Amino acid sequence: MSAVAPVPATIDAQVAEFNEGFTAQIGPEFSKVFDDEQRALRDAGVPADAVRAGDTLVGATLVTPAGESVELADLVGEAPAVLVFYRGAWCPYCNLTLKTYQADLLPHLASRGIPLVAISPQTPEASEQSVANGSLDFTVVSDPGNVLSRALGIQTEPSADARAVHTQLGFDVADSNADATGDVPFPTVLVVDEEGVVVFADVHTDYTTRTEVRDILDAVEARWGSDGTPVSPSV
Repeated sequence: MSAVAPVPATIDAQVAEFNEGFTAQIGPEFSKVFDDEQRALRDAGVPADAVRAGDTLVGATLVTPAGESVELADLVGEAPAVLVFYRGAWCPYCNLTLKTYQADLLPHLASRGIPLVAISPQTPEASEQSVANGSLDFTVVSDPGNVLSRALGIQTEPSADARAVHTQLGFDVADSNADATGDVPFPTVLVVDEEGVVVFADVHTDYTTRTEVRDILDAVEARWGSDGTPVSPSV
């Protein structure tokens, strides 16, 4: 009798486990600052001008970990693509998510010839750290100044209190960003078609929550089928 393959842990379950240890490590005072920040982000909701299904992806010049400029259109090509916007290598929730996408999402996308591209406002060196953190085999690039994120309506920044806690914990977001600001994108996943039209958009204002692998694959399969063959629209 063959063994049943284990079901991968959801990102939500991994976050819950991480938060238990993280809260114990930083203490209740700092934890409250982050809790308050997350609550305010949830209450504010997704911005009205944030990217949504039906929008056409804008062009953008991005930067590789090697410091070379590359056009988004060249990364996406003429095939469907999945774009992941994340805050940076300093963010434990981002690292957890990218590792999960490496293990549980990338094989399914690669078998369909669908590129996976992760984008942050970091310096090339910090993008390289993201790759190292997760042993990532997919494309990781920088969006200096959040130009693309801003055009998509998903740019934000940590609260002043959260940045103060970051500093007390020994780092500042601005040190990792290419433009030396604290601006970051809302964690977002986009699935775009061959024409650059967004067919799935999932924007998370609370940075402790992320798009699950199954939700991304459902969006891909709804449009291209389980084998990558385009699905004809219903008449």
